[in-house]
Amino acid sequence: MTAPTSPRIDQHPDIMALRAHSEETTASPAAQAVEALAVLCGVYLAASPWIVGFNGSSTLAINNLIAGVAFACLIGGFGSAYERTHSMSWAALGLAAWTIIAPWVVSGHGFATRAIVSNVIVGIVGCVLAAALAAMGTGRVRRWTP
Repeated sequence: MTAPTSPRIDQHPDIMALRAHSEETTASPAAQAVEALAVLCGVYLAASPWIVGFNGSSTLAINNLIAGVAFACLIGGFGSAYERTHSMSWAALGLAAWTIIAPWVVSGHGFATRAIVSNVIVGIVGCVLAAALAAMGTGRVRRWTP
């Protein structure tokens, strides 16, 4: 006796349409550019204590290193499985917002102006890029056709 065959969930029309939409979204040059810029933003955030020169402030330096690596990994993971990971853009948005307020929240030394300016600029850029990726995942971005 054979078991009744049930349709596979990965062949459901709604899931196939979602995958097609996700593939279309990530294949666009705009989505690839936003993702690449966001990964660079995360790498810069991780390296910023040594680039800007506030690595003597160990608490903020460690915070930026961890937040930058986490941001880059979150954003970098979107390309391979966008249909399942686009909602993690909100976590990346949270990390970028944390980057803005971290110099005032992280305990330790009084941080130099260059550390604060660097974190605020990188945080704002990260917020914009993460929000753009989240909007692309929901399909709320209008397409521009020449």
